[in-house]
Amino acid sequence: QVQLVESGGGLVQPGGSLRLSCAASGSVRFYAMGWYRQAPGKQRELVARITSGGTAIYAGSGRGRFTISRDNTKNTVDLQMISLKPEDTAVYYCNAHYESHNKVYDYWGQGTQVTVSS
Repeated sequence: QVQLVESGGGLVQPGGSLRLSCAASGSVRFYAMGWYRQAPGKQRELVARITSGGTAIYAGSGRGRFTISRDNTKNTVDLQMISLKPEDTAVYYCNAHYESHNKVYDYWGQGTQVTVSS
């Protein structure tokens, strides 16, 4: 069982920056780690994902503005967000995903609110 705790959300003006952090309760070295978000009335969507080997992929909404990174020594994954827009307002969730021997291990954090508004 892996517990994920997000931090770093808050209120920021358009054009501003935020850095979200996700801390895992145990080693997530072999997990793919991701950041998802869910805006009111919308489905949860992928923002960015980073493999256990460090390869990052970004969904279209954050490409070029968001950077995902991980530190396996600290069991953390961060999401640096710049040039934030009002449409980035959402609850951001951290995810840890691992598949082995036909079993899927999928863990979610509680989420952190990001509000982009003037």
